[in-house]
Amino acid sequence: MHLVFLHGAPATGKYTVGRELAALTGFELYHNHLVVDDVLKRHAFGTPEFVAERDAAWRAHLSAAPRRGLAGLIFTFNPENSVPQDFIDWVFTALPAVGCRVFSVQLVASEAQILARLGSEQRRQFGKLVDAELYARLARAGAFDVPKIPRTDLVLDTAALTPESAARRIAAACAI
Repeated sequence: MHLVFLHGAPATGKYTVGRELAALTGFELYHNHLVVDDVLKRHAFGTPEFVAERDAAWRAHLSAAPRRGLAGLIFTFNPENSVPQDFIDWVFTALPAVGCRVFSVQLVASEAQILARLGSEQRRQFGKLVDAELYARLARAGAFDVPKIPRTDLVLDTAALTPESAARRIAAACAI
C-alpha cells in the first residue's frame, strides 16, 4: 500500500491537492481535520487528553489501511507543536515495517500567499486556522517548526501550480 504523507504549513493547499490526488488515483483521502474536529468535541486543543486521543485515532486509521486492502491512502498533515515527534517517527518506521510505502510530499507557498488564503470559506468550513494575526504569532513562536519530518521526497510550491497539476506531479513522482 502507498501512503502519500502530504504535509505543509497552514493554507498551503494540502486538502485541495489531496482531493485532486484522490480523484486521480482512487486513493482514500484522510484529512487530518476529520480527527481533529471530532476530538475537539471532547477536549480542548493541545491538552494531554486531546493529544492522546488524536494520536490514537490517527494511528488506528493509518495502521488499518493496509488490512482494509487499500491501494493507497493520502494523509494531510500540518506539522505543529502539539503533535509528538513519536507519532511522526512511527509513520516513517512502523508503517514501512508492515509493507506500507510512505511517500512524503511537502507543499509550500509564500508567506503572502498563505496569508491571502487563511480567510477562505473552505478553511472556515473545516474549522481551520483563519486568523492571520494568530498564524503570525504561532509562526514567530516556532509552533510549526516541530515535529520534524524525517524525509521529504518531493516539494511543490502550490502558488506556482494548480491543484490538478500538483496532483499529477505527485502521482508521477511516486509512480502511482
